[in-house]
Amino acid sequence: MSTDNLLVSVKNVHKVYQRGNERIDVLSGLNLEIPRGDFLALMGPSGSGKSTLLNLLAGLDRPSEGAVNVNGERIDEMSESQLARWRAGAVGFVFQFYNLLPVLTAERNVELPLLLAPLSGAQRKKHVQTALAVVGLSDRGKHYPGQLSGGQQQRVAIARAIAADPTLLLCDEPTGDLDRKSEDEILELLQALNQQHGKTIVMVTHDPHAAHRARRILYLNKGVLGTEPVE
Repeated sequence: MSTDNLLVSVKNVHKVYQRGNERIDVLSGLNLEIPRGDFLALMGPSGSGKSTLLNLLAGLDRPSEGAVNVNGERIDEMSESQLARWRAGAVGFVFQFYNLLPVLTAERNVELPLLLAPLSGAQRKKHVQTALAVVGLSDRGKHYPGQLSGGQQQRVAIARAIAADPTLLLCDEPTGDLDRKSEDEILELLQALNQQHGKTIVMVTHDPHAAHRARRILYLNKGVLGTEPVE
């Protein structure tokens, strides 16, 4: 694959945790390449390392061995302060349970990650309005999370994730807490972000219905990636 088209490169990554005297190998020599504009679904049983891999791509965790390169930068070698600045503009994270602050309006929730960026108040406001428009919630900016449905709350969470116009969007079970109608709406939104707005998306999911909305599916089992599910 051309390096110009390669957004993510994970090379020979191991992730090991120690629990007392027990060694737990979560990822075992994992290799992964993600081109720009990809929409990748990651599937696999609980405990297979999917969320660990997502956290490595987000710079929220570091590999025990190996290299994690995103957009030409070795994020596993960055300091904590460098990582914080990098995450503020390069990556957006969408969680299963929205992680919205109930005391803040939708607009204020979306604005939160922008407070880490060198933007004026007027610039932050423009970013927030654009992000809410993209997710179809321009008329809900003054509402609090408790006044929104689950699907609307997840849309706000997606708006927060894209407010800084990140290159990479990481989604950890983004439809796992939604009914099927809301799930389909969120999946259509993710597809639109990928196809129309050029966002590269990595989505962890247990749901084959959700996974098949992606451009491709990879399966993680016992720390190893493959193209076929393990029975």
